[in-house]
Amino acid sequence: MKYLVTGTAGFIGFHVALKLLERGDEVIGVDSINDYYDVNLKYGRLEASGISRHEIGTGKYVRSAVYGNYTFVKFDLADKALLFELMAANKVDVVIHLAAQAGVRYSLEHPDAYVQANIQGFLNVLEACRQYPVKQLVYASSSSVYGANKAMPFSTEHAVDHPVSLYAATKKSNELMAHTYSHLFGIPTTGLRFFTVYGPWGRPDMAMFLFADAIRKGEVIKVFNYGKMERDFTYIDDIVEGVVRVADKPRKPNPNWHENPTVSTSYAPYKIYNIGNSKPVKLMDYIHELEKAMGKSAQKEMMPMQAGDVVCTYADVQDLSADTGYRPATPLEEGVKQFVKWYAAYYKASVPLDEVK
Repeated sequence: MKYLVTGTAGFIGFHVALKLLERGDEVIGVDSINDYYDVNLKYGRLEASGISRHEIGTGKYVRSAVYGNYTFVKFDLADKALLFELMAANKVDVVIHLAAQAGVRYSLEHPDAYVQANIQGFLNVLEACRQYPVKQLVYASSSSVYGANKAMPFSTEHAVDHPVSLYAATKKSNELMAHTYSHLFGIPTTGLRFFTVYGPWGRPDMAMFLFADAIRKGEVIKVFNYGKMERDFTYIDDIVEGVVRVADKPRKPNPNWHENPTVSTSYAPYKIYNIGNSKPVKLMDYIHELEKAMGKSAQKEMMPMQAGDVVCTYADVQDLSADTGYRPATPLEEGVKQFVKWYAAYYKASVPLDEVK
């Protein structure tokens, strides 16, 4: 199988590409390598998958020195012409679209970036799948779409019509756009609502990375909502396994939809899944696990709730389990240890990490 995976310099895209490559699939990776966070980490991920930083140029195909079945191309998905050129030159079986402008808080100050990347970029991906038909489009949505919803656990059968951030609104828009293309053009689409992903090579704007940095440097960590928050922290390997299993099963129409309409399926080849650990963890317990793994206590500053945040996330993954036979299950303690192990190894060359155990 030949996969186009967008966002392969990013956290989840990097790991998904490796999973596919290691099982023998062919991968074409795409990323704009923007500067939303440290580009050196993005290049580091690419180099870990055998892509030479010095060979990367816009629109230039770079072959991995480690995986003969991996080719990387740098460009922005907002560039429709380049995307169509790539699709025309490669008979892609499945598109896994993970590229996006991420971050809830960043969207408060930079809304235009979300419209360009998450709306225009996604439209171009849909149009590419229309013009150059694929077996399936799998794309990243987010648990953020649940917004003001208070019913727990979050179910894909819940309405998600009250987002509390522009980021969440763009992800909800992606789901609506995908359904339209499934209806009009018969493109099988599957949206995946990820729940607080963490692990090795994680994003530096996420809590685990920010907290680890502060603990290592002896700096204060900001604990929002005075620590009274819960998150369904999901380890990266669990996310990847879910993505690949879904990608292996192209979505089909629900033949009973008109008699029994459901929110997460359709008469069109369309589906939405949650991918989460289904075990919400209190923020203070999360910090404690990180302190334990690093062998050092955190200095905490209790802060009020931030605009755009929600108090709790909790994934219902029953339909994912029923349809794929898979359910995320990595314990937080094990996942945190793996993150700290990677963090220590990655930064050891440039910063002292004697305190990290």
